[in-house]
Amino acid sequence: MDEALPVRHNNTTLDHLMGGKLHIRQPATGHRGGTDTMLLAAAAPLSSGTLVDIGAGVGTAGLAVALREGSGRIILVEIQPDIAALARENIELNGLAERAQAICADVLSAAGRRAAGLTNGIADVVIANPPYLVPGRTRTSPDLARATAHSLAKGGLEAWARAAAALLHPGGQFVMIQRADALEEILPAFAGRFGGLDLIFVHPREGEPAVRMIARATKGSRGPVRILPPLIVHGPGGDFTARAKAIHMGEEFL
Repeated sequence: MDEALPVRHNNTTLDHLMGGKLHIRQPATGHRGGTDTMLLAAAAPLSSGTLVDIGAGVGTAGLAVALREGSGRIILVEIQPDIAALARENIELNGLAERAQAICADVLSAAGRRAAGLTNGIADVVIANPPYLVPGRTRTSPDLARATAHSLAKGGLEAWARAAAALLHPGGQFVMIQRADALEEILPAFAGRFGGLDLIFVHPREGEPAVRMIARATKGSRGPVRILPPLIVHGPGGDFTARAKAIHMGEEFL
């Protein structure tokens, strides 16, 4: 993928994604937007409604959707004040101040959501890239920001599903990217809240086990689970496959 090299500024870099269409200032170290966030954006449906990106970080996925769709309202919700401040800067950098806002709040707390003005049923679409690591099972980073971004809070994925269900109106859609081996946790977390679950497994290379999974489901639906065609990210030589490159460029969707 031919992306511009990052420009370092203090402890952040200014990165130009989607072929230069998306400008993201993010921490130079720790958790950074990349393939996972672009896959999440590519799987998110949105027309003229409201999309809420929970655990948004610096806003990469939500802003990628905003640039792709061109009309819907985008709300970025991030618990870390300094990262939420970067999300606000990124809204300005991409000329999206009239359509997007960044809120610093604990989205997993009902009281925190209410205090931030995130009323139940506000969203048409909720997207999330929850942390992948479970405290106690894995070694977490000594860097607080990185550990917060990578480690699941108490309640696990069920807490994220519960928050998304509260934010969505009936018929709204929840899209999550997660480890492929988290399927056994996602299914009970979605049960009773979401149906019509579509699963897309993401494989590093042809013939290798999936490492990521995209789950997309509808609030209140009784539709069945569907396993959609997988995504292969890298070809034999290590470069992005044509489909993966198009997703990174914002030209193809899942």
